[in-house]
Amino acid sequence: MKIKTDSLEVLAPDQPSYVETFWIWAKIGFLSFGGPAAQIALMHRMVVAQKGWLNEKQYLNALGFCMLLPGPEAMQLATYAGWKIQGTLGGLMAGLLFILPGAIIVLGLAISYVMFGDLALTVALFLGIKAAVLIIVIEALFRVAKRALYLTEHWFIAAFAFICLFLLEVPYPLVIALSAGYGFLRGEKSDAVTSLTADVLVEDTLQNNLQLKELLPGTLFTVLCWLLIWWVPLVAIDYFFDLPILTQIGEFFSKLAVVTFGGAYAVLAYLAQDVVNQFGWLTAGEMMDGLGLAETTPGPLILVTEFVGFIAGYRNGGLMIGLSAALITLWVTFVPCFMWIFAGAPYLEWIGRQPRLKSALAAITAAVVGVILNLSLWFSLQVLFKTVETQTYGPVTILVPVFNSIDWRVLLMSGICAVLILRFHWSILPVLATSAALGVILAMGI
Repeated sequence: MKIKTDSLEVLAPDQPSYVETFWIWAKIGFLSFGGPAAQIALMHRMVVAQKGWLNEKQYLNALGFCMLLPGPEAMQLATYAGWKIQGTLGGLMAGLLFILPGAIIVLGLAISYVMFGDLALTVALFLGIKAAVLIIVIEALFRVAKRALYLTEHWFIAAFAFICLFLLEVPYPLVIALSAGYGFLRGEKSDAVTSLTADVLVEDTLQNNLQLKELLPGTLFTVLCWLLIWWVPLVAIDYFFDLPILTQIGEFFSKLAVVTFGGAYAVLAYLAQDVVNQFGWLTAGEMMDGLGLAETTPGPLILVTEFVGFIAGYRNGGLMIGLSAALITLWVTFVPCFMWIFAGAPYLEWIGRQPRLKSALAAITAAVVGVILNLSLWFSLQVLFKTVETQTYGPVTILVPVFNSIDWRVLLMSGICAVLILRFHWSILPVLATSAALGVILAMGI
């Protein structure tokens, strides 16, 4: 497709069909192992590098925007990308396909867990996948950094974010807020803009204000619709069924959905404390089993809430109540994510045209590199070493691996995956399949 402008003619990507996007989002959903860093890298590779449905700037701006929202940023990034490509239907399809494969697998494993109480086979099955994901994350870190850190100050912002998160345990929302504030204060109008006449600047401001006024009614309608979608089922369950456990689960995880800034890791302590100590739905050991299960399956880590909801419902009323509780947990966890995206996405391009807001987004994107580096290093330590100790020196907290606890199997498979990805440029699916097979062989002693 050709787009004509005043002075040039450029090529724009053709509109993909729903069938094509369905299979791409389904593939991403089934391959989205390894947490947000790996998922963001996987989407970038397929949506930007391979298909060209979004350009680099659009992807990074959307990533910065999603990092500001409560909920799993990778799932919301997929929803935004789907919305940008094919509107609301495309956003729903992308978001749902990102969630459903992992949700189905987690539910199946949760049922097996209450029936057999053992996740050894699951751990063996996904051992190799962790090794492959480690290399995918590292590859993504370099690729994103190369494109996001185009100014010297962006390198300092990325380093600041990494130090705050990895060494000082500064709350993630504060790191993003400080980066955005710095970018906003540093943002200045370009020479091209400042050279415009006052009349042109006034006209541009009026057009921006007019655009905002046009967007607001649609935004209010979107928010109202999604609030009804979110809460009407919960009210109906409370009114028509005498099942306090389902109401309690719906209310608890609805509150959780609003405070999950910074992804699942930022809220796990709060989740574990209330689930184990306040409600008594799970034991601490079961909570850790659920987290390990969610870590080794596709989809966002916040799917651990589905495991918690199922176990809580199962123990209060058997299998059917467990299944209902799992469904309610998924509903109240992810419906708000769609609301944030569909309400906020139309403003992203408008933000990109405001010099100071654009600078703030660029700073957030630079901080995201530090976030991915933090996640990459944390993930590497957890995967490669069986024991990682925490040492504190004043305000500094350092993760120190016990070197004799290194898992040689993961090290070997990571080396093989590094060669396959970085040297021979294999695609993700055969790398994951190869590594998963090696993981089962090594873990089960076949």
